[in-house]
Amino acid sequence: MTRASAFQVRGTLIDAALAVVLTYQIIAATLDPPGPAFTGPAVLAWTAGAAAGLPLVVRRLWPAPVFAVVTAAATIATATGVVGFGVIFLTWVPVAFAGYSLAAAAGRLPAVTALVTGLAAPAVTIPWLYRRTGVTSASAPQSEAPLWWQVETGITVVVVATAWAAGRLIRRRRALQAEAARRLARDAVADERLRIARELHDIVGHSLSLITVKATIANHLAEEKPAETRAALQTIEKTSRSALVEIRRLLDVMRDDDEPAADRAPAPGAADLSDLVDRLRSPVLHIDLELAGVEQLPTAVGLTVYRIVQESLTNVVKHADANRCRVVVRAGAGEVHIEVTDDGRGRAPSRRGRTGQGLIGMRERVSMYGGRLSTGTHPDGGFQVTAAIPYTPEEENA
Repeated sequence: MTRASAFQVRGTLIDAALAVVLTYQIIAATLDPPGPAFTGPAVLAWTAGAAAGLPLVVRRLWPAPVFAVVTAAATIATATGVVGFGVIFLTWVPVAFAGYSLAAAAGRLPAVTALVTGLAAPAVTIPWLYRRTGVTSASAPQSEAPLWWQVETGITVVVVATAWAAGRLIRRRRALQAEAARRLARDAVADERLRIARELHDIVGHSLSLITVKATIANHLAEEKPAETRAALQTIEKTSRSALVEIRRLLDVMRDDDEPAADRAPAPGAADLSDLVDRLRSPVLHIDLELAGVEQLPTAVGLTVYRIVQESLTNVVKHADANRCRVVVRAGAGEVHIEVTDDGRGRAPSRRGRTGQGLIGMRERVSMYGGRLSTGTHPDGGFQVTAAIPYTPEEENA
């Protein structure tokens, strides 16, 4: 059972308990109220209580139909007098819960419609009931006490309105949380794309530097070659130098003002995973590493493989509470497969937050090459990250 389905089951059980308790309270208040007792058949009290309270079991699944049913049941029960004088608001408590659910789930128009209906129905039927029965207080008919219908109506209206307002506040809070999550995801994607761009630019810049050197040497050694060869080499030299200048300029613009100058160290690749694993091994975490065919990976793909394994191992160290971890990277037939599996606690709540942003970064890198990424709890326990990235093998230099 997933966490989402478990949450739904728990919510349904809570609603079932709430529905039963409210149904019992409504029936008891109708049969033994503080005011004049209900003189009709007890089966009517049971029917009215069940109709008003039991639909709350599914209020999370169908908030609008449930609100309509319980509001109609409470209105009919109040209009026909199948309520407990002095505690009529109990019959309307299910309307308050249903109104809360509808206000939290629906848009503005359905929510406002529910509020108007939920307030108008008791405001009309409760005074009408007291006038029809000739009851002016909760304790006795035609007494000198203040008109009790005012108190009953006021309590009912306040309960329904407060529940509706709470539902709207919850909806607003959920909307803000969803927007914050979307903003974090967008920021994570933008940051990862910027990081990828910087790394790729560094790689291209390094390659162009090499092209420039080789083109310059060839140009100086081509004195005895045909003029066309010399012109071509001069063009290569000019083009590579110009492109190198533009790439470095663009790279400087992409960096923040307070960010240090570019690190000219070679970009890490799949061949550097052994050093990474050695740094992350500890007495409490044993890491097995299996590499195959990584020597043929293009530089940019090797960097992507390194970053995915690096992020996965970082999550294992910080969040998994694992004792063992296995890293497998196999390259061949134009595709590199990555698998990082630990024996920790799987997708625990503490894996949210920073880990979620790391997974977004992994997915962005893999999607750049049209690859596949899968993350989740392993069937045997622990957490597993798998990825497959297609690539074109680099041809060996002649």
